[in-house]
Amino acid sequence: MSATRISSPELPELPAEAFTKHDPSPDSRFYREPRFVTHIDEPAIAAVTRLYAELLPSGGIILDMMSSWVSHLPPEKAFAAVIGHGLNQRELDANPRLTRRFVQDLNADPHLPIESASVDAALICVSVQYLQQPVTVLSEVARVLRPGSPVIVSFSNRCFPTKAVAIWTALDARGHAQLVDLYLRRAGFARTETRVLIPDGGPSDPMTAAVGWFAPG
Repeated sequence: MSATRISSPELPELPAEAFTKHDPSPDSRFYREPRFVTHIDEPAIAAVTRLYAELLPSGGIILDMMSSWVSHLPPEKAFAAVIGHGLNQRELDANPRLTRRFVQDLNADPHLPIESASVDAALICVSVQYLQQPVTVLSEVARVLRPGSPVIVSFSNRCFPTKAVAIWTALDARGHAQLVDLYLRRAGFARTETRVLIPDGGPSDPMTAAVGWFAPG
């Protein structure tokens, strides 16, 4: 992406160049080498897993977007399928919960190769800060979700700062929550909820989740 990219026409209220990155090189280059690490600590992972246990339907088809070698899914729940998307094939291949995998740079091509109304829940864990076309991507998520199904977008204060979009690095935790809620509402998720899973200022990584439920109009 060019460093001169201006704000999305879907979000005209945001500052110009809100979705530029300090490192404008293709994300596929940055993620070319696998990183077999976790990007949040154990309490934060446990908080995400508890939320998934509450909201994800047993036996459903789950779309784990911007995934890696772990998905933080509750071990006690079985799913009909878990579709994993990411930017590194080796990381996805190492994830035992995935039943299908595909590599795609959503900043270059935000359109998902998934049938409409075929997914029972979608997940984006600690990765929303890297999206340069977040409304377009989440509109695609709405398209592939079955009516009444949730998308769960979880985030912390951890990121690769050179690859996060400018507006994300300029905001605090409350601003992040408001921004993701704006993304969801603009993408067509009429019902949204923000949950603070672990508040900031404690001994572990803070964790917040924004949840949107898709109901076609």
